[in-house]
This record gives sequence, C-alpha cells and structure tokens, in this order.
Amino acid sequence: MLYFKVEYDKIPNNEKVEKKKEKIMKILAVGDIIGRNGLNQLKQCLPNLIAENQIDFVVVNGENSAEGMGITEKMYRDILKLNVDVVTMGNHTWGKKDIFSFIDEKTIVRPANYPANNPGNGFTILEKKGKKIAVINLIGRVTMGVLSENPFLIAKEIIQKIKSQVDIILVDFHAEATAEKIALGYYLDGEATIVFGTHTHVQTADEKILPKGTAYITDIGMTGPKNSVIGMDIAVSFKRFETSLPERYKIAEGESMFNSCLFEIDNITNQVTKIKRINL
Repeated sequence: MLYFKVEYDKIPNNEKVEKKKEKIMKILAVGDIIGRNGLNQLKQCLPNLIAENQIDFVVVNGENSAEGMGITEKMYRDILKLNVDVVTMGNHTWGKKDIFSFIDEKTIVRPANYPANNPGNGFTILEKKGKKIAVINLIGRVTMGVLSENPFLIAKEIIQKIKSQVDIILVDFHAEATAEKIALGYYLDGEATIVFGTHTHVQTADEKILPKGTAYITDIGMTGPKNSVIGMDIAVSFKRFETSLPERYKIAEGESMFNSCLFEIDNITNQVTKIKRINL
C-alpha cells in the first residue's frame, strides 16, 4: 500500500491540477455595463479575471453601455475583443439605431419574448471546449413598460426546441420584479443550467442551486459608477425624486465597480457545482 501511495505522490502537482481542471467548465456572467465608465472597468478587470480563474465562457449584458441607453457597434466590438462570447440585451435594446447593422450576429441576443417580428435573435448556440452552450435572453413584464410576450411560456418553448441539441443552457432574465425573477428560476429548475437576473443593477446575495439542479441568482449587479444611483448621477436622481419631473439621464462619474458571477459546471453531468459572486 505504501508503494502505491508513494508512486501516486510522485505525480507532479501541476498534472494533478490539470486533471482536476478538465472536469470543470467555468462560465462568467457580467452585470450590466453602464456607460463608458463601465466599459473601461470591464477592460480593466475582465482580462485578468479570465486568466486568473481560467474562465471558459463569458456572457456580458451590454444594453446600458452607450451612456445608459443601448449599445453602439464600436462598444459591441470592443466588448467582444475582451474574449466575451455573447452580449445580452434588455429594455434598451433599440436605444441606438446602429444596432440594426449587427443585431443578427450570433454573438448578440435580444429578449426572446419581444414581438416575433423584431429583428435579431432571442437565443444563440455556440460551441466551446466541446460543449454546445445556449444563451437565452428574456425580459420581464412587471413594471418594465415594454411590449413583450410571456417570458415563462417563451422560455419553455425555446428550451423544448433546443434541449436535445445543447449541453448547457444559460438564461439572462432582464427584469425588475424580484418575485418574477425567482418564479422563473423555479419554473425552469431542471430545464436550464443557469438562470441569472439583470436590470436592477444591484448584486443580490441569494445565489443558490435549486432542488432540481438549476443554478440561480436574482441579479448579478452592474459594471459601472460605484458612487451612483444604479449608475445614474446622484444629484440628477435627487431631482427626479423631489419633483417627479422628467430629468435628462446622466451617467455618474468617478470610481467604478465590476459585478459578475462565476459558475463552475461539472463536465460529466453538465450541472453547476459552485457559484461565486464577484465584486471588484
């Protein structure tokens, strides 16, 4: 017995680590990019984070990247250059008109429950490290003020259509109401691999693996101005709440933060084994 133990211990530590890594796929979901500050923070944090954690697949919500309202083509290309695999959108999808020149690309998805005649795709399927990964984008209907179909029914419809073709299914639910997000998590438990929320810009501390195996978190937060009201200039926010008058949206300046969530997935079962919130 001692002989075999000694032989085992002679295996170089780096080889042991590599064998362990082969059993895990790491997926990072990054919270809403808020304006130029948020994009700069993404550029500063993401490359090191990918390298240090050996992340395999990255999803970034980019619908607020163009000063809080939509995304420009330059910003979209800049995000992809950071080894981002998919950019998801939300209620400000159509905020910048040049989106119509790239909305049909496979690396960007808009809410799947937008009216059926809208351009773009509500989900995409990409292959990474031998795994076929689907990313679905949905928008909530509670206090969102956007014409949309039922996200619950649309999600189920898409998953039924693609589940035999893919190994991993990620759902970005861009929604306001906490209850709506939690309900969708349980609704898709056992169907989706991961359900994460965006839009409220505040990272929640309720990450969990649901009873049937789906990983869930209500909101992964935002990447943008730290001293702000969900990314907006504080003084502008005061004026809105004091007067109830419309006030031009202004992105806050100064120090920025980076919010994201890291999911570790077993390569055999394709289920999440670990969730880690990241706040830099």
